[in-house]
Amino acid sequence: MKILYAIQGTGNGHITRAREIIPILKKKAEVDILISGIQSDVELQYPIKYKFKGLSFIFGKKGGIDLLETYKKSNLTNLYSEIQSLPIEQYDLVISDFEPVSAWACKNKKKVCIGLSHQSAVINKKSPKPTYKDPVGKAVLKYYAPVSYSYGFHFEQYDKNIFTPVIRDQIRLASPKNSGHYTVYLPAYGDDRLIKILSQVKNVQWQIFSKHNKKTQIINNIKIQPINNDLFIRSMVNSIGVLCGAGFETPAEALFLKKKLLVIPMKGQFEQQCNAASLKKMGVPVIKSLKKKHLPKIQNWVTRDQKIVVDYKNETDQILDLIIKMHGYNKKNILNPIGINISTIKKFKEKSFGKIISKLSI
Repeated sequence: MKILYAIQGTGNGHITRAREIIPILKKKAEVDILISGIQSDVELQYPIKYKFKGLSFIFGKKGGIDLLETYKKSNLTNLYSEIQSLPIEQYDLVISDFEPVSAWACKNKKKVCIGLSHQSAVINKKSPKPTYKDPVGKAVLKYYAPVSYSYGFHFEQYDKNIFTPVIRDQIRLASPKNSGHYTVYLPAYGDDRLIKILSQVKNVQWQIFSKHNKKTQIINNIKIQPINNDLFIRSMVNSIGVLCGAGFETPAEALFLKKKLLVIPMKGQFEQQCNAASLKKMGVPVIKSLKKKHLPKIQNWVTRDQKIVVDYKNETDQILDLIIKMHGYNKKNILNPIGINISTIKKFKEKSFGKIISKLSI
């Protein structure tokens, strides 16, 4: 059996999860790997068959996605060419981790695409959602990488096809300690903002991992360093707690390690707002932004204990067996949806970005 495993390259979480999934998949079938996106800081460490630009979201420095920059860097003609060029019919099974080129190629050629991602769980009706409505955010989750069948990962098992997080072995096999510092990963904020706010929390050592800094600096009680996978893991494993965005992998790993956790969801990012709703329900403190007015909440988090118990079993092998059993041996593996064209993608994208930009200040 020949499998195409397609990975979203925006952010580090998809790559981190893929590094655990790929070796298991390779034991079960012949596997080709596809990556699209340009915002990851983590190396995959496996040969990549297809590397596409895809449709990436660009991180800003003010707490959210830089939508204008994202729109500028998008090339619909190129995206359509990538979709058309992918020989999707060569594969018995296509698994997409929120990756748009493979998903739309399957849809265009009427082929089954299996979603295996955190986003598949977030969009599930039974998963927690923020109190406000965001139809554009929901549309992005639904249509950015449309799939035929969904299997998802979330902080808790909200539905039958939702599983607990894939915890990488470097975390699962680690021996957590408390070396007296806090680990910080907030890629949507610039270093100046991080220093300005966190330096006001006295008697605390902060280890910040930055997307915007290429060298290590120490400023009073703050150490800023470029993102490095091994150094980040070491910092988190030996920390008192973790301050990060409301993504998925980092909060899940912090919970697994029994670390104190405080999250700040990115502005205009519906997925992170949903994650924040889930974490808040579990007892994790959430603040809206990294601003001076939220300093008392950061201070309170630093001074108090936090005990949240999770049970994240290693079930990746069984999940992949389930997917292969349900979908891998269907020789036709064909659906009959409506094909796409470039005007369809363009219409959706312009409408969505237009609505978002109109209601947010970047």
